[in-house]
Amino acid sequence: MAKASRQQTRQIGNLSLLVPAPRPPPSGLASCLRELEQRWQQGGHLAALWQAWPRIAGAQLAPHCRPLRLHSGLLTVGAAPGPWLQALQYNRHQLLGALRANGFSVRDLRLEQHHPAAAAPPGGLQEGEVWAAHPSRVDVHGMATCPRCSSPAPAGEMARWGHCSFCRQKQLALAARPTG
Repeated sequence: MAKASRQQTRQIGNLSLLVPAPRPPPSGLASCLRELEQRWQQGGHLAALWQAWPRIAGAQLAPHCRPLRLHSGLLTVGAAPGPWLQALQYNRHQLLGALRANGFSVRDLRLEQHHPAAAAPPGGLQEGEVWAAHPSRVDVHGMATCPRCSSPAPAGEMARWGHCSFCRQKQLALAARPTG
């Protein structure tokens, strides 16, 4: 213990300064992604559940329902109204068992109607139109400097949000935080 504390302080004259612990060596992207996936799985994150959902719910049920929220062991699953919501209700106990068997600590399921927006097929006309005018395209909008962080960024992002997409992401994260 004393050795760890000596590594985190530095003496300059009669002053003791706290210094951060040395950083671990950088690792490759593949190992970072594996580590992230393991953390998701261990922490019971919804992202791990989304990835495993087709295997857990089965080939017939998975395309018509999806996990929506996972909080304190309560998983909310949404399904299209009608036969798919009924099928989900009928298979509730099997689904709960499959979730637990796959390492998800889900104590209960909440089922609700969910009307997912129909996704456009990849490479479709709608996707092409969106990409043609996307604010992050430098070849269309050019480059500018973000007024918040002074980083170079696509001018389309500044025109749309008043700052770069990274600053926009920070702004949205702050706005989504619960106030208390």
